[in-house]
Amino acid sequence: MATAARRTQGSSGSRATKAASTKGARSAQKGAVANTPTLSKEEELYAYREMLLIRRFEEKSGQMYGMGLIGGFCHLYIGQEAVVVGMQMAAKDGDQVITGYRDHGHMLVTGMDPKGVLAELTGRRGGYSRGKGGSMHMFSKEKNFYGGHGIVGAQVSLGTGLAFANKYRGEDRVSMTYFGDGAANQGQVYESFNMAALWKLPVVYVIENNRYAMGTAVTRSAAQSDFSKRGLSFGIPGEQVDGMDIRAVRAAGARAIEHARSGEGPYILEMLTYRYRGHSMSDPAKYRTKDEVTRMREEHDPIEQVRRRLLGEWQVPEEELKAIDGKIRQIVNEAADFATNDPEPDVSELYTDILL
Repeated sequence: MATAARRTQGSSGSRATKAASTKGARSAQKGAVANTPTLSKEEELYAYREMLLIRRFEEKSGQMYGMGLIGGFCHLYIGQEAVVVGMQMAAKDGDQVITGYRDHGHMLVTGMDPKGVLAELTGRRGGYSRGKGGSMHMFSKEKNFYGGHGIVGAQVSLGTGLAFANKYRGEDRVSMTYFGDGAANQGQVYESFNMAALWKLPVVYVIENNRYAMGTAVTRSAAQSDFSKRGLSFGIPGEQVDGMDIRAVRAAGARAIEHARSGEGPYILEMLTYRYRGHSMSDPAKYRTKDEVTRMREEHDPIEQVRRRLLGEWQVPEEELKAIDGKIRQIVNEAADFATNDPEPDVSELYTDILL
C-alpha cells in the first residue's frame, strides 16, 4: 500500500486552531487559518484510498461484531482516519508506530494485511497473533508496528523506549507514539516526557484527542485541556492540529518528525479529532447529542473533504472515485470471508508464545 506520496515530507503549513465552543468541547475546525497546506493530486488520491480502506474495514468490523463473529472488545477508528494516514504520509521507511487499542487503522496504513488483521479479530488461525489476541495484541516487526496496547498509557513508555533504542543504536528512525486524551493524564506519560526530553530522544507523541476518552468530556477530566502544552515543563514543543484535515496533519507531522529526526528531541502533536462511534462497540455514547455527531459528519468528515477536492479542484471523475470504493470494498469483503472461514487455532496453540 505504500506509495511515494507516503514518503513525502510535506509542505509547511499553518498550525491548527485552539478554539473552544461555549460548552467547552473544543473543535479542530473553528478558527482555522487561511493558509492551509496543499497536497498534490496523487497525494490526495493516496489519502483518499487509505482513509477509505480504514473506514470500510471498520464498518465491516462493526457489522461482524454485531453478528457475533467478533467477541471481546472492539474499538473503531471511524472519523479519525486522517490522523494516522497523514502522519504516515510524513514518515519514512523504518519509522515506527505504537498505539493503544483503537488500532485497526494504524495497522492497515503501515501495510499490514487486512485479512490477517480481521482474522485476529475473529479469533482465527490466520490472524497476526494466531487468533489469540484480538485488537489489543497485534504486532508486525516487518511493518514497524509495535502494537496496540490494552493498558491505558502503557504504549507511551514503550514508544519512548523504541526512541531510546533508535538513538542508542545510531539508527535514523523516529518513534511515532500515539495515545488519546484519556491516557494523557497517566503518570507514566510524564515520566516518559521527562526522559525523552532529557536525552533528546527521536519520538513524536501524537495525542488523538477525540474529546471524550472513554465517555467523559475533556473539560470535565483535564485541568489543562490544551494537551499540546503538556510538555512545556520539560521543554517539549507542541502544537494543536486539525486532525480532521489530512493536509494539516501531514504538514504538522512532517515538521514534528523532522524535529525529532534532526536530534532536537521529542515533539507533541495534539490532533483535534472526533470518533463517530462510541468508545467501544458496547458504548451507546449517551454523553453526547446525536446532533453533535451529525454535524461533525456533515461538516468535517476527513474523507468527504478529500472527495470534494478531488471532484472539484482536481476534476477527478466521480466514476473513478466509485471504482476506488468498489475495489476497497472487495478487499474488505475478501478479508471478511477469510476471517469467517479460516479455522480456529488448535488447542495446542494455547501453550505457544508463553514466556515465564
